Parts: sequence; C-alpha cells; structure tokens
Amino acid sequence: MEKATKKQMVNSGFGIFGFKKKVLDGIREVGFREPSPIQKEVIPIILDGLDVIAQAQTGTGKTAAFALPLVNGLKHNGSIEALVIAPTRELVMQIGDEIFKLGKYNKVRTVSLFGGQPIQRQVELLAKKPQIIIATPGRLLDHLRNGRLKKFAPQIVVLDESDEMLDMGFLDDIEEIFSYLPSERQTLLFSATMPTPIKHLAQKILHNPKLVKITPSDTTNQDISQRYYIINEQEREDAIVRLIDSEMPTKAIIFTRMKKEADLLCERLVDRGYKAGALHGDMEQRERQKSIKAFKDSSVNILVATDIAARGLDISGVSHVFNFHIPLNPESYVHRIGRTGRAGKKGVAITLATPLEFKELRRIKENTKAKIELYEIPNLQDTLDKKDGNLLEKIVKYEITDEALRVYEQIRANIDITQLVCKLLSMVLQDNKILGPNKIGLDKEDLYHFKKQLQENDKRRTKETKKISSKTNNASPKNRSNGHRNNKDSKNKRDSRAKNSKRR
Repeated sequence: MEKATKKQMVNSGFGIFGFKKKVLDGIREVGFREPSPIQKEVIPIILDGLDVIAQAQTGTGKTAAFALPLVNGLKHNGSIEALVIAPTRELVMQIGDEIFKLGKYNKVRTVSLFGGQPIQRQVELLAKKPQIIIATPGRLLDHLRNGRLKKFAPQIVVLDESDEMLDMGFLDDIEEIFSYLPSERQTLLFSATMPTPIKHLAQKILHNPKLVKITPSDTTNQDISQRYYIINEQEREDAIVRLIDSEMPTKAIIFTRMKKEADLLCERLVDRGYKAGALHGDMEQRERQKSIKAFKDSSVNILVATDIAARGLDISGVSHVFNFHIPLNPESYVHRIGRTGRAGKKGVAITLATPLEFKELRRIKENTKAKIELYEIPNLQDTLDKKDGNLLEKIVKYEITDEALRVYEQIRANIDITQLVCKLLSMVLQDNKILGPNKIGLDKEDLYHFKKQLQENDKRRTKETKKISSKTNNASPKNRSNGHRNNKDSKNKRDSRAKNSKRR
C-alpha cells in the first residue's frame, strides 16, 4: 500500500479526529489512508470518553479503532493507563504489535501477558511501567490474584472478541477481573456477534454505552467471492486437493472442526508435496508461534487450523479460505471467511458440503445474508490446463539470471536445445502433477437436478407460508376478540378456583 504524505494525512479522514501529530505520524507510517466504517463511528465516541459496544466482523479495522484513541490519550504519568483483554495468545501478540506500531512516535510502552511465558519474565516487564497491558483473561487473573499488579487502575478497558471469550468459557474470569478494576473507568466492548450472555455482561460492566453496529454491507465482505461445492462424504480430501490445484492460492487457511482432523489433513497435504502447517489448541505455544511465523513469511502457504486457534489472526495476503466442513454456526462462518478479503483486497471463501448438509448451509446463508454460489469441482484436464497456463505465464515473466546464462553456455554444445527445453519442462511438471479421480462431487448434470430440486422446495415453502398467512389474515376480528375474551374468562375461573382452594 502506498503511504500517504503528511499533508495528505492531515487533510484526510484521519485528520478530522484531532489526533496528535505524533499519532498521525504513526498512522502514516503504518500506511493507513482513510478510516474504515467502524473507525469512523467508534473513534469519536471513544475520544468523548463514553463507553461503547461495537459490533463488527473481524478484518474491519477494529483494532485500530480502539488502539488509536488509546495511543492518542496517553498521559505518560508512570501508571498503567489502559488494559486490553483478548481471548488468545496470538491475538494478544497481534494487538500488541499494532499498538506499538501506531504509537511508535508517541513513545508507547506495552506489555503482552499470556500463558506459556515465564511469570518472572512478565513481572520484570511490568516493573518497567508499561502504559498499556494486553492480556489473555487467564494470565491476567493470575497476576491480579497474586498481587503482582500494584496500583492497578487503568482508565480505559477494552474487551476484544468478546463472543470468542464466551465460546472459550472466559466469562466468569472476565467478571472477576472487573472486580479488581476501578469503577470510574471507560469500557469498550468489541464483538462480531452479540449472544445473550454477552449482552448480560455488557449490562454489568458498561455505563450507558453507545451502540455501534457495522453491517456486512459496510465491511470488506463484498470483496470475498463465496462459493460452495456439493460432494460426497468420502470425497472431502480429494476435493480440497483438487481445489487447491485449481485455485492455486498464494496463501490459504483450511478450517477443520477437530484438532486431530487438522493434524491428519496437514500431514496428508505435506505427503502430497504441499507446503502446509497445522494450528490448533493442543499444540505447544512454541509450535503455534512457529506455525504462524512460517505462514506469515510464506515458508508454508497452507495453514490447516481449527476455529479457536485461528480466531483473530490478522495475516495479510490470505487469498483463500476453505471450509473443510460446514461451520457449526453462522457466527463461525463469518469469522472464518473474515481471514481473507481484507484491507480492500479480493478473496475467495470455499465451503464443502454434502447434500445432507445443505440445510445447514442454507441457514448460514439466511442468517448472514451472504451470496454463496454453487460451483462444480473442476475435472483433471481442466485443472491441468489451468496449471499449465499458470506455469507458462510464470516462465515468460521469469528473469534470466547470469548464473543461468553461464550454465547454458556450458551445456548448449552437448545437447539439442529442443531436448533441453523438454527435459527441463519434464522436471518441472514432475512436481506439477494433478492427483485424484477425474470426477469429484456433483457434475453439471447432477448440479442441474440438485438446483432444480432446491428451487421446487423453495416454491413449495413459499406457497405453504402464503397459505398459513392467508388463513391468519382471514380470521374475523370478532372471533379473535371472542378468543381473547374466552381466554380471559378461563383465567378468571382458574383464579377463582385457586382462591377457593386457599380458603379450604
């Protein structure tokens, strides 16, 4: 992304917030140009000192939405001024990195607290008087219970990915953490969804909050091409391999339901020659960090992960997200596909489903208002043609090196040029083989009948709905009124019997 100049920054959307020059310098260096919808809505509220509930999907710029006001408001008085609580170690580290980058010129000092790190090391870092703490609930609570946080009175507290903390069973920990915090504080709650327990939590810890809700149409979702493929259960692995070969993702995340499934699929992909790594909750912290680092620097370009492990990951350049199974709920689907199509870039989200799972897919479509289109899995020849075309394009664009010219001069007298080219292509194509059966999933004819059946089912449901609605509307007001009266009479009789019973 091309970086904005100082003059552009002052005159751009970020200039309207009245940020300090040092904060604008940090924004410019990070490369932000215009605030996202969530930033436009939330930042003024935070700067006014009000509590806020912000509902927005991952990948909408919400970290900067709270990070920028935090950095801008630093008093540098030697105390812990702000606390950010996030559900996973990975997310804690990412938030810490972003706050550090944005606050580079405002001399921000942060400490990240999470499990898997030595307690003593964290105590030493806390002694250096950080201004902002970013922590997981479990490790933060451990420090609080054991009195390692002296004079702990952050004026601003942020709960990030609150619905994820609910899913991970952290709500009791969160409530206990707030018992250690000052009552006079500003509280910011960020969540992609608002299930009932989160609403109840918000009522307990926030004071007259402003509600900001960014709908999918306001986010980067329009930049994500969403597709689904109908397959048979035993075809899942072959389908994923074929789609990877066909789509040729620069970086892809494959979501599985179970940890064992992630390990097994990763192993199978590696055996087939793909650069793949796994990420799930049973891995040691060192292993998880290693997997994320390898994915970030493209040592591996396929990450096979479970929902919890990948929640909140902000890794640039993810071109594809694959759902190995249909997510368990619409919220999970939203979080998963939010890994791609970020910062205005295009992305592809692909879901595998069996005919029996289609009802679940329909529920996700209805709840998320997503446009998920039905596609056919390419056959062997189509996939091969696509890969060959891509290979040719790469060869044409490849720069000729001095080393290549040197070797060419040495061997050209000993081998026919045509033979040389054919041998080199054979060597390259050996690693470019397409595996698996020719046909995977439903073919065009099957898909036609499947679609037709779906349309007929839709029409039948619409007719039934209209019929029920018509019956309801045709009920006479008199009858409805009598019905209410009769219900009331019945209630009076019951009450009378109850009173008589008490007298007895």
